[in-house]
Amino acid sequence: MEYRKLGNSGLTVSEISLGNWITHGAQVEDGIAEACVRTALDAGITTFDTADVYSNTKAESVLGQALKDIRRESIELCTKVCHPTGTGHNDRGLSRKHIMEACNGSLRRLQTDYIDVYYAHRYDYNTPLEETFLAFSDLVRQGKVHYIGVSEWNADQIARGAALAKELHIPFIASQPQYSMLWRVIEQEVVPASDQAGLGQITWSPLAQGILSGKYAPNAALPTGSRAAAEAGAPFFNKLAGQWLREDVLTAVQQLVPLAKEIGLTLPQLAVAWVLQHTYVSSVIIGASRPEQVLENVKASGVKLDPAIMTRIDEILNPWIERDPAKTG
Repeated sequence: MEYRKLGNSGLTVSEISLGNWITHGAQVEDGIAEACVRTALDAGITTFDTADVYSNTKAESVLGQALKDIRRESIELCTKVCHPTGTGHNDRGLSRKHIMEACNGSLRRLQTDYIDVYYAHRYDYNTPLEETFLAFSDLVRQGKVHYIGVSEWNADQIARGAALAKELHIPFIASQPQYSMLWRVIEQEVVPASDQAGLGQITWSPLAQGILSGKYAPNAALPTGSRAAAEAGAPFFNKLAGQWLREDVLTAVQQLVPLAKEIGLTLPQLAVAWVLQHTYVSSVIIGASRPEQVLENVKASGVKLDPAIMTRIDEILNPWIERDPAKTG
């Protein structure tokens, strides 16, 4: 495992992060989820990502239980706030009330005294940004949060948040967007705005919800146990990757398999390594329903891809790459 600084901050993160969206607390038994976490730790992963909304707060509890005996200073623990966690009209968003209450709930479930990076999970159009960042500022000064980040914010939102963070003297250091060979909407606007603000990218879905794993073959039934086929995962898959579940796209993806083999990688490893070739990326979040998936994906850390390989990937996938910055978030 190799490590990078997160943006312009002094915080070091592992090139591969382990996330537990959808899987832990829902699709995967708790014992297997803990085994995935232990395998990640053994492989050198120190950065763990979750959110209060994942599996209706259960994902945080599972992660907290798995990490409870680990030296806290040796890991970076990240979670998020914004999406609904209850039925009340204040159980959502980025109001001061919800941020404060949500943070305390996350701390309890994660069995920790502080969060390393606390993300605004989405932009809240119904709350003044000043209110949101003042609440984050207070959490930082209380010692409950070390750094602030945002997930799926567009360039203008990032710039406005950065200005407030500077005014309030709080460390705003991370952007967490979707990013893969197929989904590149951040490149034109979000990355430059993040660079200007000193934010590093901790990206999610490097396999485009499994499309880039190679397991979805053209003209074949959905694999049993896949996210597209699973009851819990299908709605998210259809929303985020359904556009690529087509014969022409899947045929193109299969052309990447021999390309990966040429350089001694599996297709998932190539997909993760591709993201890590970009210097603005600090870490790539992987998910895992089995410890073996962790062991496979961590091998992408430290891989250097020849420019010719990067060009060939673009040539194969170009007709289906999404680049529209308006689709951020």
